[in-house]
Amino acid sequence: MAGAPIPVDFPPVVYLPCAEQVDDAAQARVDMRTTRDGRTALLAYSALDRLHTCCGDEQPWVLMPTEALDELQKAHPFQLLLLDVVIPDDQRRGGSE
Repeated sequence: MAGAPIPVDFPPVVYLPCAEQVDDAAQARVDMRTTRDGRTALLAYSALDRLHTCCGDEQPWVLMPTEALDELQKAHPFQLLLLDVVIPDDQRRGGSE
């Protein structure tokens, strides 16, 4: 990734929340969030059960190898990569959004 290197103990694959459910992973729009200070954050989850716990059972997702995050960064720049962050219930997204 551009900027800080990914930590050595980072998972080899991550589950990324998506804006909506799609049949083809290539069509997935990864769901980035804006922090209170205006930075763009990519939320990543180390396991599917953590994504469901932290984002809700209706959250669409895509599985991505960690090494592919560089390409995602080039296509859709983000300033933060956050792992296993809990999304408050009122800010969660469902499968129909």
